[in-house]
Amino acid sequence: MMSTKAFTLVSAIEPELLMGDKERVNIECVECCGKNLYVGTSDGFIYHFLLEERTLPAGTATFTAMKQLHKHLGFKKPVSELRAASALNRLLVLCDNSITLVNMLSLEPVPSGARIKGALSLALNENPVSADPFCVEVCIISVKRRTIQVFMVYEDRVQIVREVSTPEQPLAVAVDGHFLCLALTTQYIILNYNTGSSQDLFPYCSEEKHPIVKRIGRQEFLLAGPGGLGMFATVAGISQRAPVHWSENVLGAAVCFPYVIALDQEFITVHSMLDQQQKQTLPFKEGHILQDFEGRVIVATSKGVYILVPLPLEKQIQDLLASRRVEEALVLAKGARRNIPKEKFQVMYRRILQQAGFIQFAQLQFLEAKELFRSGQLDVRELISLYPFLLPTCSSFTRSHPPLHEYADLNQLTQGDQEKMGKCKRFLMSYLNEVRSTEVANGYKEDIDTALLKLYAEADHDSLLDLLVTENSCLLTDSAAWLEKHKKYFALGLLYHYNNQDAAAVQLWVDIVNGDIQDSTRADLYEYIVDFLTYSSDQELVWKYADWVLQKSEEVGVQVFTKRPLDEQQENSFNPEDILSCLQKYPKALIKYLEHLVIDRRLQKEEYHTHLAVLYLDAVLQHRAGTSGKGSEVTETQAKLRRLLQKSDLYRVHFLMERVQGAGLPMERAILHGKLEEHRKALHILVHELRDFAGAQDYCLWRSEGRDPPYRQQLFHTLLAMYLSPGPSTPELAMAAVDLLNQHATEFDAAQVLQLLPGTWSVQLLCPFLTGAMRDSVHTRRTAQVAVGLAKSENLIYKYDKIKLKGSSVRLSDKKLCQMCQNPFREPVFVRYPNGGLVHTHCAASRHTNPSSPSPGTRT
Repeated sequence: MMSTKAFTLVSAIEPELLMGDKERVNIECVECCGKNLYVGTSDGFIYHFLLEERTLPAGTATFTAMKQLHKHLGFKKPVSELRAASALNRLLVLCDNSITLVNMLSLEPVPSGARIKGALSLALNENPVSADPFCVEVCIISVKRRTIQVFMVYEDRVQIVREVSTPEQPLAVAVDGHFLCLALTTQYIILNYNTGSSQDLFPYCSEEKHPIVKRIGRQEFLLAGPGGLGMFATVAGISQRAPVHWSENVLGAAVCFPYVIALDQEFITVHSMLDQQQKQTLPFKEGHILQDFEGRVIVATSKGVYILVPLPLEKQIQDLLASRRVEEALVLAKGARRNIPKEKFQVMYRRILQQAGFIQFAQLQFLEAKELFRSGQLDVRELISLYPFLLPTCSSFTRSHPPLHEYADLNQLTQGDQEKMGKCKRFLMSYLNEVRSTEVANGYKEDIDTALLKLYAEADHDSLLDLLVTENSCLLTDSAAWLEKHKKYFALGLLYHYNNQDAAAVQLWVDIVNGDIQDSTRADLYEYIVDFLTYSSDQELVWKYADWVLQKSEEVGVQVFTKRPLDEQQENSFNPEDILSCLQKYPKALIKYLEHLVIDRRLQKEEYHTHLAVLYLDAVLQHRAGTSGKGSEVTETQAKLRRLLQKSDLYRVHFLMERVQGAGLPMERAILHGKLEEHRKALHILVHELRDFAGAQDYCLWRSEGRDPPYRQQLFHTLLAMYLSPGPSTPELAMAAVDLLNQHATEFDAAQVLQLLPGTWSVQLLCPFLTGAMRDSVHTRRTAQVAVGLAKSENLIYKYDKIKLKGSSVRLSDKKLCQMCQNPFREPVFVRYPNGGLVHTHCAASRHTNPSSPSPGTRT
C-alpha cells in the first residue's frame, strides 16, 4: 500500500518538564480542552499546561507547553481518567474508584466536596438528553457488578438519574443520548437505558483483546472487532461504513475525519474512513494512550505527550496528485466537503478535478480525462495551450496559476513520441468537437474553433469541410495562414466564403482547376464552382467568371444562368438580353439558355421562341450538310424542333416557312402549314410525300385538340377524302382509309362516309367502323332520351310544388306588414315566399336586383 503523509508527530510535553527526575512516575491519562492540557500521573498528581501552537514557514506546526500548576489529590493511587466539562469550569478526575470535581484552573476540589463513588470508568454524553446547559451527563461503570449508572453533574453537586443492569460485566462504555455502547465480557451491545431494549452487535473475547468503544459521531461508534477489524456501528445496530483493517493488538483508537487512527505497541496507523485503506504508518513504541479532543489527536507514552498534527487536506490531496494517485485524491477531496465552506470547497474541488484530468491525460487515459475535465468545468484553453501554435496569436489566454500540471507543451508530455502525440491530437479533436456547442465554449468559441480547424487541417481530417460549411467562429487570419501552410486551398476558399469574401474564394478554386495550385480535395471542383456561382447573389462575381465556366464546358457552364433560384429569377436580377448577348459566342450554351427561357420558365416572348426555332433549324441543316454533330444528336435536335413547332404559338410562322422551303424538311413544313390552318397542304405532305399515315392521323388529333367536335370531324373527313380522292388509287391508300375509319369511327359522320366509300368494299372490311358508328349512334340517342326524361321529371316536380302552394289560402289585410320593408299592404297584390312570408311586389323586385337586401326566404 502506497503511503500518504496525513499527520506529523510533534512533541507536546518533554519528559523533563513533566517528571523531572521521577523515573518511577508514569503518565496515566490526558485531557485537552482548548489550550488547556491536563495530565494525570501514577503518583496521584494532576498537571495543568497551556499549549501554544506555532505554524512554521514550511507549513508544519510546533507546540510549546507552559506549565501552570500541579496538584496532588491526596490519594496514593494513580489518576485513572480525566474529563473536562468546560461549561461548568470543572475537571472530572477518576482516582481510586472515585470521581472528584475540581476547578479547571486552580485544580482545587469544589467546596461542597461533591463526588461520585464506586466508579471503574466514566464517559461524558456529548449528545445529552437534558436541555440544561449548566449540567453534564456522565455515565460510569459501577463497582457493583453488571451495573451502569447515569449521573447529572452540576458545578457543585451530582445527581444519579438512572441505574441500568447489564447482561455481563461491562468493561468499556460510550454514550450518545439514551444509547449506551458497551463492551461486555464476551460481546459488544447497544443498550437504550430509557426503554431497556438492547441490540447485540458481535462477539469478542475480552481475555485476548483489549476492548475499544469510541463515539465518533451522532449515534455512531467505533469498536475493536475480531480479526483485527475496526468496526463501525450505529445505535440501530447496523454498520453504514466498511470496516478498517488494523492491528490485532490495538490499544487505542481515535477519529480525525476522514481518518481513523489506531495505536498498538509499536506503531500508529492511519486508515481512511472513505476507502478503508491504510494511508500512513508512524513508528511509536511504548505508547499506551490515544485520544482525540475536538479534532486534536494526542498520544502518550508513560513519559511523554505528543500531538498528531494533521496536514491540511489540500496539501494531502496535492501530494496524492503529485504521486499520480488520482482516485485516492478524489475520494479524499469528496470526503473533505463536510469540513470546508461550500463555496471554497467548490472552487477547490473543481481545481482538483482539473488537475486529476491532466494526470489522466498525461497517462493517455482519455475517457477518464474527458470526464474529469467536464466535471471540473475546465477552461478548455488550458488543454489547447499544451499544443503548440493551436491557440490564435491574438488570444489573451494565460495559464492558471498555480499551474494545473507540470508540462510546458505536448512535446514534453509525450517526450517526442509521435504515436502518443497523434493520440493526444485525436483526443483533442474529439473533445473540442463535443464541447464547441456547449456552455463550456461560451466566451472563447473563436479559440476552440480555430484550434479545431488547425487540428483537422494538419490531420487531413474529413471534418474540416464540415466545420467550414456550418456555423463556426474560426479566426480568418490565423486559419487562412494555417490552411495555406497545409495546402488546403479548397478549404481556404470555404473559409473565405464564410467570411463574405466570395471573390477570393472563387479565384482560389479557379486556380486549382487551372492547375496553378494543387489540391485534390474535390475531383468535381469545376462543377462545384458552377454550382456556387449559380446560387451566388453577387451579380458582378457571376459575370466575372461566366466566360471561364463557359469555356470549360458550355453545357455545364450555362447552368450559372439556367439553374438560378426561382425567387431570384422572378426578381429579374439578370436581364435575359444581357445573358443572350454573352452567350452569342457559345452556341450550345445559347440553345440551353433559350430552352430554359421557353420551356422551363415559359416566357411568352416571340423573339425567344423564334430564336430557339431558328437555332434548332440551323443545327438540323448543318447536320444535313454534313458539317457538324453526330446523327443521334441531330435527330434529338430535330425532335426538339418539331416539338417546339407543334407546342408554341409565339414564333414567326411565315419566317420559318421561308427557311424550311426547299430545305428537305417535309415534316416541319407540314407542321407549319398546320399552324397556318392550311390542313390540306399539311395532309398532302404527310400522305403523298412522306407516306406517313400514322403521322397524318396524329396531325388530325393534334390540330383538333381543344377544338369543337365539328372542327375535329372536318379534319378527319378531309384526311379520308384525300385517301379516297379520284385518281390512281393504290392499295396502300385504301388500307390507310380502312385503318382510319376503323380506329376513329366516332370522329366521322357515318352517313357521309357511306356515300364516299367505294361499292366494292365489303361489310366485313369495315366491321369495326360500322360497329363503332352504330354504338355511337345508339349511345347518342339513349343519352338524349335520358336527358328528356330527366327534364320531364324536373318539370313535374315544379308543377307539384306550384299546385301545393296554390292549395292553401292567404289572408291579407291592411294590418299585414311586408316582411322586407315592414310597411302595410295598400293593394291586394303581393309575392309569397315558400316559408309563408309576404312582401310587396316592388320589394321582391328590388331584392332580385340587389341580392344584399334582407330576405325572408327563397323565392319560388
